[in-house]
Amino acid sequence: MPDTETLARLVHDGVLRVEDGEPHTTRRWQAAMARAALILRDAKAPADDLRLPIALALVQLYGEQADEFLVADFVAELLPIELAEAGVH
Repeated sequence: MPDTETLARLVHDGVLRVEDGEPHTTRRWQAAMARAALILRDAKAPADDLRLPIALALVQLYGEQADEFLVADFVAELLPIELAEAGVH
């Protein structure tokens, strides 16, 4: 069950937008994910877990605010949205 408070924060922060009652990622978030993917590719990090680029993108966007609790909560909310947008169920 989605955490409405966390989703509201992600919408407020410009990471998500709501369209027809469903959350979707924004261009800002998609750009952060692209940067994270490049960093991880260059570091030869494993590419089989979507949580890693999500966490890295969050740390880059939120900087000092990105403690482990915030990142964990946000990853939990963003992972199913990312999977849905990629067509993975």
